[in-house]
Amino acid sequence: MSRWGLTIPLTGVPLVEHRALIEELPDLGYTDVWSAETAGTDAFTPLALASQWAPQLRLGTAIVPVYTRGPGLLAMSASTLAELAPGRFVLGIGASSPVIVESWNATEFSEPYQRTRDTLRFLRSALAGEKVTEEYETFSVSKFRLERAADPAPSIMLAALRPGMLRLAAGEADGAITNWLAASDVPKVREVVGPDAELAARIFVCPTEDAAAARGLGRMLISSYLTVPAYAAFHDWLGRGDQLRPMHEAWAAGERKKANEVIPDEVVDSLVLHGSVESCREQVQSYVDNGLTTPVLAVLPTGGDVFEQVRGLAPPR
Repeated sequence: MSRWGLTIPLTGVPLVEHRALIEELPDLGYTDVWSAETAGTDAFTPLALASQWAPQLRLGTAIVPVYTRGPGLLAMSASTLAELAPGRFVLGIGASSPVIVESWNATEFSEPYQRTRDTLRFLRSALAGEKVTEEYETFSVSKFRLERAADPAPSIMLAALRPGMLRLAAGEADGAITNWLAASDVPKVREVVGPDAELAARIFVCPTEDAAAARGLGRMLISSYLTVPAYAAFHDWLGRGDQLRPMHEAWAAGERKKANEVIPDEVVDSLVLHGSVESCREQVQSYVDNGLTTPVLAVLPTGGDVFEQVRGLAPPR
C-alpha cells in the first residue's frame, strides 16, 4: 500500500487548532500522521487527539527515545494509544541523542544499540500481555505485566541510520524509520533493510520559491542536526563526508556562522526540499519512486498558510 504521512503538530499552530485539518487529511489522500519528541510536544498527546479526530489515519511516533521513559511506562503509553486506535498505531522508538537524553533528561546515554535492542525485545513481550521478568544487557525488569494490553498490540519500528540498526529493524522490528535522507540515498538504505520491510523517512519540506530563504533555514537545521555524531556517521556512510567536512571543522572550532555558510547548496537542496508546492510534492514522490514506503512530510515555516500548503502537498490522486 502506498502511504503518505504528515508530521504533527505543525510549527506555530496551537495543538487544538489542528482539528479541522486533521479531519480533512484522509480525504486529501494522507494515510498517516506521525509525531516527534524533542523539546516541544510529547510524542503521544498529539496522536491521542488525532485518533479521535480522524479514525481513518494510521498514527506513528518518530520517535520516542528508549532512555527517557522506563520500559514499563513506555509500554503503558504505547498500549494506551493502541487502545485508542486499534490496529492503527505504530510505536517508533530509537536511541535519540546525548543532548536530549543527558542534557535535557538527566539520563546516561550509553550503549545505544544495545539499549534499543533490549527495549524492543521487552516491548514485544510486554505489549503482547506477557508477564516479563528478564535480565537484559542494559536493564532488568521483574514481574511486569500490563493491566490493559491492547489487542492488537501495536507495531514497533526502529529509528535506524546505519547498517547495524537497520538490520535490527528489519530482523526484529516491523520496519525502520530514518531521517535526513535524500531521495538518492533511499536505494542504499533499502538494500540493507531488504525489499519487504517498511521504510519510513521524515522529509523536510520548505514550500517556497525563495531559494535563498529556504537554503538559509535548511543550513541552520543541517548544522544543528548533522553535527550530532550519529548523523555525522550516517552521512559519512552515505558518502557525504567530504562535502560536510568543512561544516564539521567550523562547528568544532565554535564558528557556528561559518559552519552554516560552508554547507554546499547541493547538500541543502537534496535534504531540504523547496520550490513551489507542486515541485515539492514531486520531489517527495521521488523518494517513493526510489523505494521509500512511507514519506512523512515535515513542513517548515515559510510565512505562508501552512494548512493550504499541507493541502497542496497531498499525494497525487
